[in-house]
Amino acid sequence: MLISLLLMVPIIAGGLAATYLTDADEPLMWRAAAGTVLGSAFFGTLCFVIACVGGLAIAVPISLVITAAPIIGFRDKNRLKRFKIDRQRATNKMQGGSGRKFLRFAFYAFFFILFCLFFSQAMYQTPQGIYTGGSQNLGDLPFHLGAIFSFTDGANFPPINPSFAGAKFSYPFIADVVSAAFAKLGADVQGAIFVQDVVWAFALLVILERFVFKLTADRLAGKIAPWLLFFSGGLGFIWFFADYWHQGKGFFDFLAALPKDYTISDDFRWGNSLVTLFLTQRSLLLGMPLTIVILQWLWNFFSTKPDGMKAANEIAHAGRKHIALAFLIGLFAGMLPLVHLHSLITLFVVSIFLLGLNLENWRIWIAFGVGVSLIAIPELAWSITGSASHASQFIDWNFGWDKGDANLLWFWFKNTGLYIPIVALGLFRSYRISDKNAAVRLREFALPFLLLFIICNALKLAPWPWDNIKVLIYCFIGGLPFAAMALSWLWRHGKYTAAAAAIVFVSLIFSGSLDVWRTVTGQTKYLVFDQDAVRIAQAIDAKTPPHALFLNAATYNTAIALTGRRSLMRYTGNLFSYGIDYGEREADLKKIYQGGPQADALLAKYGIDYVLVSQEESQLVSDQTYFNKFAMVAEAGSARVYKVR
Repeated sequence: MLISLLLMVPIIAGGLAATYLTDADEPLMWRAAAGTVLGSAFFGTLCFVIACVGGLAIAVPISLVITAAPIIGFRDKNRLKRFKIDRQRATNKMQGGSGRKFLRFAFYAFFFILFCLFFSQAMYQTPQGIYTGGSQNLGDLPFHLGAIFSFTDGANFPPINPSFAGAKFSYPFIADVVSAAFAKLGADVQGAIFVQDVVWAFALLVILERFVFKLTADRLAGKIAPWLLFFSGGLGFIWFFADYWHQGKGFFDFLAALPKDYTISDDFRWGNSLVTLFLTQRSLLLGMPLTIVILQWLWNFFSTKPDGMKAANEIAHAGRKHIALAFLIGLFAGMLPLVHLHSLITLFVVSIFLLGLNLENWRIWIAFGVGVSLIAIPELAWSITGSASHASQFIDWNFGWDKGDANLLWFWFKNTGLYIPIVALGLFRSYRISDKNAAVRLREFALPFLLLFIICNALKLAPWPWDNIKVLIYCFIGGLPFAAMALSWLWRHGKYTAAAAAIVFVSLIFSGSLDVWRTVTGQTKYLVFDQDAVRIAQAIDAKTPPHALFLNAATYNTAIALTGRRSLMRYTGNLFSYGIDYGEREADLKKIYQGGPQADALLAKYGIDYVLVSQEESQLVSDQTYFNKFAMVAEAGSARVYKVR
């Protein structure tokens, strides 16, 4: 873990220095947070590009040096002066003692400790094997480990899908490249994942707080917003109390052994963001803070108008600087296709909307678009070429997202509770803001998020409809300034409204808090890879070449995921969600395990090098003697590996 912490330092420092390329007057903590995600995304993208040419071992040190290079910019006296001013301001905020400073420290300390405890459950190893404490992470953890080890041990550059051999690895994999890069320099994978998840989550906390403050000019609203995101949930707490009343345990005994999640189940589909998104979808954990940083910059362009008192030449000079800055920000945004594609889709819709509402600054928006295109188009072209995903499976009519047979209004109320009503109250309150221009801009800025919400309730944007949440979560982000502003106003307006604000706030975070508590306290514990799987993976790593092609059962937790080797195919749930037609391969896989002449022909057809026969594969084998004709190269418990070519 120490190595991972040390490796984050130059990445954060380089990203922090890069934020001084803008003219924004931001606090040092925000610059460090923004620098964390900018640096991580740039480092991962650079590793990917260089590794495709010279391998990961060469790419990592070169990328680390280049990522840290913006530090050289502090040789500029003006930039160094701005950094020293920011550092002094940060120091002043920590000096002295007051109730406000204590609460500020407690706010950040609470979330930092929470993230450490929470993400420690993402993956941990015992003598029995590799576990996850995430109730929704059972399929995602093996997928990410398969990607990481394919980069470290499988020499998978240019990346081929390790779960579907021969196809382009078009999943946004930069977060996993960063983990693989750390492992290549000696960090253990578990420590790398933990450190990066905690750092990215804390960066998201700081960035979101600042984003809401910039939009609302309300510091309390900025502090409220992260609570609403990280403890998001609906009315599941009502089901919690019903479960409590129908069992015989004391309250704290029941709380120590919760029977289920209360934001994601057959009854609820929204899911708490930490449990269902940030623990499982590492790409979103990096992509969301990066996207919000860009959204904040775009808000600055959108909400600021030239001062009519300034001379024309001053306005022209400022305009040129804004155009250059917009182009630079566009380059940052251009990394999103391989960081988190749905974030780019969201950003595209928001940008088009803001351009239409801000045509007087069209040059700025064009510059931003050009910057995005220079990076995003080559990345998208690379991803699409040779991909096994079928675009036709991603778009189709699907009314009401994942509501099933439920009434649409009841579905959303049950899943999000009072969130939509409190957003509506915040929208109403915006009409009372004294700065009418700012209020109008704020409402206009929310329009694309409303459009995205409507789209996500009319169409499916992925083969698995639930995956619309990758865009819907940004609709939630778009409503946060209004929700937080409304709660802040209620809290300050009077003692009765303050009580109402407290009740609403608790109702909004209660269900999510239960699910987060269930994870943090280790109440959910799932064995992902048993000790035999770990041992056979180690043997495979030692006795087979990195580019070997394996046949294994299409399970989510095949031991091959721990080796970095390619599989003919793995978990069908993952393949379906990526729009891959796996039907023919799945049928052929079963035929091979049945043995006989057809198996020989299919082994040759796919060019399979090794076959794994473990407990899962044994259920497919009909001829127990078929594989005896091949040399067994590794064995651990009931698992055996045969060399078939």
